Amino acid sequence: MVTPTHYQIFRHGSTTYFYSTLFFPRPVREDVFLLYSFVRIADDFVDAVPQETAAYFAFKERYLGALGGEPSDDLVVDAFVDLMERKKIEPVWVEAFFRSMECDLWKATYATLADLEEYLYGSSEVVGLMMARVMGLSEDALEAARALGKAMQYINFIRDIAEDLELGRTYFPQDELTAFDLPSLDYETTYAAPDAFVSFVRAQLERYLLWQSEGEAGFGSIPFRYLVPVKTASDLYRWTAEEIRKEPFVVYRQKVKPSPLRAVGRACANTLVLTWPGRG
Repeated sequence: MVTPTHYQIFRHGSTTYFYSTLFFPRPVREDVFLLYSFVRIADDFVDAVPQETAAYFAFKERYLGALGGEPSDDLVVDAFVDLMERKKIEPVWVEAFFRSMECDLWKATYATLADLEEYLYGSSEVVGLMMARVMGLSEDALEAARALGKAMQYINFIRDIAEDLELGRTYFPQDELTAFDLPSLDYETTYAAPDAFVSFVRAQLERYLLWQSEGEAGFGSIPFRYLVPVKTASDLYRWTAEEIRKEPFVVYRQKVKPSPLRAVGRACANTLVLTWPGRG
């Protein structure tokens, strides 16, 4: 059952996901709230300054206990474990999620794209897989769900360059920074090499767009009532990418994200388009 705690966690965690999710039918919307609250709590522990390592591992232990049949008295954990059972969410996906969260406790950089993709699998692709199960999608939709989750995480990396630097992290492959003659993404470094930074960011945006297109290729597997919120989230992330593409240095000045009005407006527009006579 969704509680005020779940609502507050989700409401303060993501404009894009929160307002898009409101357009799911109520049963699915509530399940998305339960899923998002669980992953958001874990992520907040590792992103805290200073990191809340003990709290993170206590949270993980409560989850493992609840998974083994022992109620944790943690409403976020217990509701998520119930969701896993109802929607057949695979425990190995949650294990992968925790492995990636633990990387954030000690790992600051990734040497290559292959290294980064291991992190991306646990931090975002499995969340796409969980969302597919929440919506009851077919097994054929799972690869697209993984790609969409990965894409959305990657645009967050681009948007949050400055924020992640403050946490001591750089999520982009170090060999690609080297290829663009950028020793780091610190503002002083990129300010001294603006053309290189702009080219680097736009190259990362191209990767995001490729993964996003792979994810959107699965939209045909999503029932209409679920497609509106999923497409809305995808559209809003594309908007974020376009804003950054126009002026990459904006990432040092502000966190580029759509307003609630833009999010709701996009969802309403998608509802009209997808219900237009003759669609499909």
